[in-house]
Amino acid sequence: MYRINLDRSSFSAVKATLVESAEFTVTAFRYPSGVESVTVANSRGRVEVLPFLGQMVWDAEFDGVSLRMDSPFRQPYPATLVEDTYGCFAFHSGLLAAGCPAPEDTHPLHGEFPCAEFDEAWLEITGDSVAVSGHYEYVKGFGDHYEAVPAVRLTAGSAMFDIDLSVTNLSAARTMPLQYMCHMNYAYSDGARMTQSLPDGAFRLRETVPAHVFPTPEWTVLNEAIRTGKVPADVVDASQGYDPEIVFLADNLPGGDELEFRLERTDGVTFCTRFSGAEFPVATRWLLHNPDQKVASFVLPGTSRPEGFLAAKAAGTLIELAPGATRSFHVSTGIKEKA
Repeated sequence: MYRINLDRSSFSAVKATLVESAEFTVTAFRYPSGVESVTVANSRGRVEVLPFLGQMVWDAEFDGVSLRMDSPFRQPYPATLVEDTYGCFAFHSGLLAAGCPAPEDTHPLHGEFPCAEFDEAWLEITGDSVAVSGHYEYVKGFGDHYEAVPAVRLTAGSAMFDIDLSVTNLSAARTMPLQYMCHMNYAYSDGARMTQSLPDGAFRLRETVPAHVFPTPEWTVLNEAIRTGKVPADVVDASQGYDPEIVFLADNLPGGDELEFRLERTDGVTFCTRFSGAEFPVATRWLLHNPDQKVASFVLPGTSRPEGFLAAKAAGTLIELAPGATRSFHVSTGIKEKA
């Protein structure tokens, strides 16, 4: 494996080619907002990573199909809160806390990590893959201390790519709380069907209403119609009224074989995500459709429900990472090959 360090000061408004081969091209530039970007492209498409801003996957496109949600954000912005630059394809939600905070929670939406300013970033190149990776260290006096190493890896000839994360508790004496969700904001596609390698009925409609959701009478009626089976829960249909958001949850996922989740579009394209239930025991679906934002997150793998720190602690799904211990997570996602 070859490693190429990324120098933050070398990024500019002019796109520069960092690596080029018969299969791969890696380019870098700086947005007008000042945010650095690295794009890894193969013969099928490309993924764009923000190497110093939470290592977000800002964009992804394969076989001419965009994977990313519609949003008002036309470029990423320097931010400490994810809602101030919420236009990416994927971000890392966590790590000391994750999800939507309840009124009693003290953490920001999706935790402290999504917009973390990375200490260093680099490329990892092998014979058949290119990855963007980096290192972030979090430390507080009288508080938690951890390091996180994510990686986004694209393989030759594939329209699927990997999103990995390794978290190590650097404290010598303090146990670290850990919550993590790989938050992938997939493009909305009307008429698409959501399927998965789980028994029917594994997903249940969310019962709670987070602080950022303001129910309307129509939304309440839709929730009841889905709950009673009058409206199908697995077919994406904007006419049903996904505004505010509709969320489904699946708990206690089987930890044996790799799980597969799909969004089967009417144009024959199938978005696909695979992961282990041993690493991610909870799966979330998130649907939203309005003039500003359109998203069909057919699965968000998580260590707990996205209901905040205190809810995870009460449910017994909060991970307690021992001093010196490491926890790793792996997700494969993109466009599934046709049989």
